[in-house]
Amino acid sequence: MANLFPDDIGWSSSDSGTTTDSEVKFGRSWRFDYEAGDFIMTPTRKVAAAGEKEAWVQWCRKALLTPRYRYVIYSRNHGQEIDDLIGRGYSKAVQESEIQRIVTETLMVDPRTASVSNFAFTWVDDTCSFSCTITNVREESETIDGRADA
Repeated sequence: MANLFPDDIGWSSSDSGTTTDSEVKFGRSWRFDYEAGDFIMTPTRKVAAAGEKEAWVQWCRKALLTPRYRYVIYSRNHGQEIDDLIGRGYSKAVQESEIQRIVTETLMVDPRTASVSNFAFTWVDDTCSFSCTITNVREESETIDGRADA
């Protein structure tokens, strides 16, 4: 009878589960102005290109602006669920903890993202503004902002 549990499954003890820069592809993208809601144009009226780091940062910003499960075009792994958190009557400490968890889970989906840290929260009435530091596998960092409205 065949063994249900194979002896050699191909795992190496040297595989630490971490991703390195050489394994992750950084691509380019188009520059986008999120405040204006339009692509950034060059003086010759061509869409401006974003470098590899800027393309990754733009992906992170876009992921934080996109509600998860709302648009069929995006996979179920893309976007955030902060809207589901607001209005539930949780304390500010619980909301901050959940925002930190949701943002981290949202951004860590991308293999280019190595970590999300240094969260800072500011409350004005029922609106929570936050910022965090994102670091990619090349150890390049950027601070991004977000907001959760009640």
